[in-house]
Amino acid sequence: MIPADGLVRERVDGCSLAVRVQPGARRTAITGIHEDEQQPQLKVALKAPPIEGRANEALIVFLAEFFALSRSKVTIAHGETGRSKLILLAGVKKADALARLSL
Repeated sequence: MIPADGLVRERVDGCSLAVRVQPGARRTAITGIHEDEQQPQLKVALKAPPIEGRANEALIVFLAEFFALSRSKVTIAHGETGRSKLILLAGVKKADALARLSL
């Protein structure tokens, strides 16, 4: 089992989610857990290409729909130009995020 503290962390304004993206995939979906040495990351395949921010926008839209949030409640706090990203989910408690992810 993946330690939840590494993947989802509680914050004052919601929670943060460590994500590893794979742009240019056949479909957009959560594909598993990327076990990084520093912390585990949620693997998300994105159909959108990594051109002109399209993959970042697709990630935000996908996660907003997945967590039943408005698009404005999902932001990329770190990693806009890389595959590893830190996503902020405003107003979402850690326990709710873990339940939605079924971890």
